[in-house]
Amino acid sequence: MSAPAIKAVLGPTNTGKTHLAIERMCAHSSGAIGFPLRLLAREVYDRVVAIKGEKAVALITGEERIEPKDARYFLCTAEAMPHDGGGHAFVAVDEVQLAADRERGHIFTDRLLNARGREETMLLGSATAAPVIRSLIPHVEMTERPRFSTLTHAGAKKLSRLPKRSAVVGFSSDQVYSIAEMLRRHRGGAAVVMGALSPETRNRQVELFQNGEVDYIVATDAIGMGLNLDVTHVAFASLAKFDGVKRRRLMPAEMAQIAGRAGRHHRDGSFGALIGAGGQDAEFTEEEIYAIEEHRFQPITKLFWREPEPRFDSVGVVIEDLSAGPGERELAPAPEAIDLAVLRKLADQPFARAIRGPANVRRFWEVCSLPDFRASGVDTHARFVTRLWQDLRQGYIGADYVAARIAELDTVRGDIAILQGRIAAIRSWAYICQRPDWVLARDEMAARARAVEARLSDALHMRLTERFVNRRTSVLMKHLGNDPALLPISLEDDGTLLVEDQAIGKLEGFRFSIDPHAAAGDRKMLLSAGEKALPRILAAQAEKLRENGLAGITLDNGRVMWGSQEIARLEHPVDPAEPRLKPARELDRLPDGAREAFVDALTAKVREWLAPLEPLRKLQLASKSEDATSWARALLLNLLDGHGIVTREHAGLENLPKEARPYLRKVGVVFGALDIFAPALLKPAPRIAMKQAGIDSRPIDEAMRSVVPASSPLPAGYRPAGEQLVRVDIAEKLFKQAHEARAKGPAAKGGNEKRGRGAPFMLDTALAVSTGLTPDSIRRLLGAAGFRFVEGKPLAEGAFGPALPDRWRWLPQRAGARAGARAGTGPGARRGDGERRTQGKPRHAKGGAKGKPQGKGRGPKQGANTKPNEPRPENAFAALKDMLS
Repeated sequence: MSAPAIKAVLGPTNTGKTHLAIERMCAHSSGAIGFPLRLLAREVYDRVVAIKGEKAVALITGEERIEPKDARYFLCTAEAMPHDGGGHAFVAVDEVQLAADRERGHIFTDRLLNARGREETMLLGSATAAPVIRSLIPHVEMTERPRFSTLTHAGAKKLSRLPKRSAVVGFSSDQVYSIAEMLRRHRGGAAVVMGALSPETRNRQVELFQNGEVDYIVATDAIGMGLNLDVTHVAFASLAKFDGVKRRRLMPAEMAQIAGRAGRHHRDGSFGALIGAGGQDAEFTEEEIYAIEEHRFQPITKLFWREPEPRFDSVGVVIEDLSAGPGERELAPAPEAIDLAVLRKLADQPFARAIRGPANVRRFWEVCSLPDFRASGVDTHARFVTRLWQDLRQGYIGADYVAARIAELDTVRGDIAILQGRIAAIRSWAYICQRPDWVLARDEMAARARAVEARLSDALHMRLTERFVNRRTSVLMKHLGNDPALLPISLEDDGTLLVEDQAIGKLEGFRFSIDPHAAAGDRKMLLSAGEKALPRILAAQAEKLRENGLAGITLDNGRVMWGSQEIARLEHPVDPAEPRLKPARELDRLPDGAREAFVDALTAKVREWLAPLEPLRKLQLASKSEDATSWARALLLNLLDGHGIVTREHAGLENLPKEARPYLRKVGVVFGALDIFAPALLKPAPRIAMKQAGIDSRPIDEAMRSVVPASSPLPAGYRPAGEQLVRVDIAEKLFKQAHEARAKGPAAKGGNEKRGRGAPFMLDTALAVSTGLTPDSIRRLLGAAGFRFVEGKPLAEGAFGPALPDRWRWLPQRAGARAGARAGTGPGARRGDGERRTQGKPRHAKGGAKGKPQGKGRGPKQGANTKPNEPRPENAFAALKDMLS
């Protein structure tokens, strides 16, 4: 029977080695592959599950174990892989050149030497490992595979000049974050991949890049270990890293391992340095460029080795075996790893002397081998291991204790660093829960730990995306160079303008405003995107408004408003029949045809709103008519200035010939006692229209009630009457009634016009009261027109007969005095408001000289039955009252 085949498939990246191993494993009845990263193990696990189904495939890493009962294919990390291959028909070890790594090399060396399949063994890695593999395994079948595509040096580039689908590699979390932040500001963002991320976070970050949501990915050198990405260019932010001992420059083979991520299958890739990222050593030498492009590297001559199966007679024996040197010249002693450093440190503790027997020693070594996921260092990690060992000395860790520790970490609050720390801590507990003999209710606790890690990973992905991905900028970067008609911009019901699902601003009416939360550097791009699509969006808005009859558009103080936005303005003077509109500049973004149609619709709507102003237009036309005299034209202009109302004292009546009045009455002008006005303009519709058009900015009573409470400033169409205001046409009716009552009084019958001015007369105030005027307001209003209220005195004590009624006198102001009383004034309140200037002095008989006694028989005219110089008894009280007044 021939020995199982051992094949070494070597070559640079992008040669299909991993794909070949998957195909070969699936062709066997069972198999196992060991990978350098659990991220890669998880990726291949998903691929094999798609081929063989979940029940046939297992995933085993330090923190995660998915092991169906009937699993036949195992995807593992190198550390979790069985030492001897586990008896599988096929066994493969990926990236075997890592056997020369100072920290983990001894693990890969052991798998290279001891992991074997029953039928086939495959070693995958770089061609640099060929000599040492051939030396250690003489009968190996060596196959070198060429790279599918060409890898060329593209020179150093600034971050702003990086081509799309680029990967930027840094060697510290601070450098990765700073580069990702710069890419977010300038290029829309980047995905972030680091070895410390959980598989869920890593996969979701990679998905951002693979789906095209971002065009850049920033990663540590973990990207070089088999992550298959659609990368066309790899940019090195630095060419040096800290290897656990010192900071050193990468070897050309290490550079090639990372640069080889560029290019997929037969698509060529490129690599280069990144300028301005803080890496002073990020410049390739000519020798390094040649080595990377031609895949020619110095071969590996030594592999690190450590005893894979130490004796467990005592703790000291374990340390001795792990510190022993190898027997082959191709192998070198492995540098002290953290597990051995922790074992040495704890071996000096008092409790270590109590560890007896191979089983306890083995168990103690397994506890010391707990990975330092938190990268806390030997001292801190040793304290954690000590507490773990104290809990395990009794046999198992209680489920309640483990559940409490897991629950402490189950919170998604905090920033990226805090969440990474929690994920590292939960990875420690996930590792502990995977051990079959460490935790009670192992499966339940392991499931809880995985669930918490998944939640923390989701939260970390969100934080990374929020911080390093500007989805809006990323989307715009993809579309801004396209035809504006193809830009995927949509308008939400609330006016939000979206590009795909990212808000770029808001449309209020026809005004576009950039999202106020946008960064200053993004505003120019957002404005450019909005302006490209605005003509199409605004044309649709205008068409929709026209179809809905311009619903929601109003006229306010000469401004055509849509909501809170002014979209046009009335130009003055306003002709109600042909209003002139000045569209707002926001309408200039409308296409020409759409703009003209919309402005025409607005003009028609404004003409409809201003239709009640036809009486005003009639006055305008009359003022320009050839039939109007210059004096009539002057009065009409005064009337227009007063928006349909002007007081007599400001109307210029003293120069208006009487023959001009018929023409003015014909066009709707009324000459009142105190005001000249156009009654048609005192109705609600014209007053509202004047307010809307901005013709009259005074406040109005929209119902134009006859009487309203006094207010300041004075509303249009009203005049003051004490604590009330009365519409001027209603006031004119009351004045007319008062004059008619005066004309019918005793003075008019006597025919003495001069005496009739001050003669008392009776006035029925029922009409005034019916309008809502109070008695005080009636007296003040009539007082403004020269009517003085004379209160009827009660009968004297002991007198009989009816009391004297309230009466009125008409005492107009003298020529040149001010006509009409101001608001809040009335008869007797001021001199000149219906009072004679001889107030407080005795009246003299007609014909008598002022201040001189009258002669005998020169008294007031006597009645027929009255003696000379003796007043009639029935008129005695009236005479006395008249004199005192």
